Amino acid sequence: MMYDLDKKDLQKFAADFSKMQGTNVIARTVQQHGVVSPSQDNAVLANLGRTFSEELSTGKVTNQKKSGRCWLFATLNTLRHDFEQKYNVEDFQFSQNYNSFYDRLEKANKFYEKIIELRNKPDDEREYLTFLKWGDYDGGQWANAAALIQKYGLVPQYVMPETFSSNQTSEFNEVLNLKLKKDAAQIRKLAKNGTQELELRVFKLKKMSEVYKMLVYAFGQPPVSFDFEYRDKDKAYHLDQNLTPNAFFEKYVARDFEDYVCLTDAPDHEVGKRYGLEAQDYIYDAKHIEFLNVTTQELKDAAVAQLKDGEAVWFGCDVLQDMQREKGILAPEYFKKSELFGIDLELDKATRLATRQGEVSHAMTFTGVDIVDEKTTKWKVENSWSSKVGDEGYFIMSDKWFDEYMYEVIINKKYLTDQQKELLNLEIQDLKPWDSLA
Repeated sequence: MMYDLDKKDLQKFAADFSKMQGTNVIARTVQQHGVVSPSQDNAVLANLGRTFSEELSTGKVTNQKKSGRCWLFATLNTLRHDFEQKYNVEDFQFSQNYNSFYDRLEKANKFYEKIIELRNKPDDEREYLTFLKWGDYDGGQWANAAALIQKYGLVPQYVMPETFSSNQTSEFNEVLNLKLKKDAAQIRKLAKNGTQELELRVFKLKKMSEVYKMLVYAFGQPPVSFDFEYRDKDKAYHLDQNLTPNAFFEKYVARDFEDYVCLTDAPDHEVGKRYGLEAQDYIYDAKHIEFLNVTTQELKDAAVAQLKDGEAVWFGCDVLQDMQREKGILAPEYFKKSELFGIDLELDKATRLATRQGEVSHAMTFTGVDIVDEKTTKWKVENSWSSKVGDEGYFIMSDKWFDEYMYEVIINKKYLTDQQKELLNLEIQDLKPWDSLA
């Protein structure tokens, strides 16, 4: 039985409020300035200086603008830093738009395949509804970026520059997903009328051709070959003609993504397990999404080891929590929201994930860390939100923020402990499409 609020309940709430000291002052402050600003404690900034004991040499940050491609930008940032050092160039960028084109194409293929697979499921079946909602948007995982690069290679940014639609994806997302859902309904109608799987795949290829056309309209035609030319920091000119994107990747980057693994700190899952997320794998013969679930300290230790060896670290986090965007601050101790409202608003990490209050909402890159008395105190973060926020686009993360909101780091296997390497031999346990890590 459920109970509605009555007049006596409301009278008691009002009476409880009137008994509290200082509530009117706080109410006026929040009403005029919101929640975030009044909760900030500037005294905390004394411990968030932007000097780091370990710091990589990097240049200007990138700008994903109004798109959800952080996972791809962060991956390409880790590659471009190595590229710049190797070839003595500065502020080089790979084309994010090039890989975005194939990202959306491959996601559409995955969508159609799942709709065909689930064509006879009820309209309200959970897996079917999950994939219908998943559709074809521009979010993704590190392993998706690795798979795209393995299959399609890379090109410099000038070869396939950004477009209006790649920089601001909401309009295109809306029309593409409208098309996919229309096609999904048609596939289910055809299936109910007796159309066999082979014929449905013929239908799928026709619809994929239409998706390709839409992608060309929005992002441009991907190059088949191109000339790579650049001047290094010594002003020397270089030209390499008639390269394919795959040949460019193999010759100039040659990153073996199989050397890397995702360490995850997801305490709502059993620690010491190897998990997979087949639901978000959409390139079937390349790098797959998998997580080795370990502790927070293990994430820190692995990230520090890789940074000390001169390599940036891709990471996934919940950036929307306890962030001051303009100043580029990630620090829960900077925000006193519980103190502001006089209510305990704290959740532990496992509960945050289990209730979906926590999620991997953004990917960025570690380019530095401060270590004092053998303990990490703060982290230097390369974001992809332009140089107009933070310190020329770089954010500072407190160690406490790492504890609370960090979920994934991509680490070369050579930095794993022997115990972590043993996890790679475990059978992968596939997570549901609606899992907290999805």
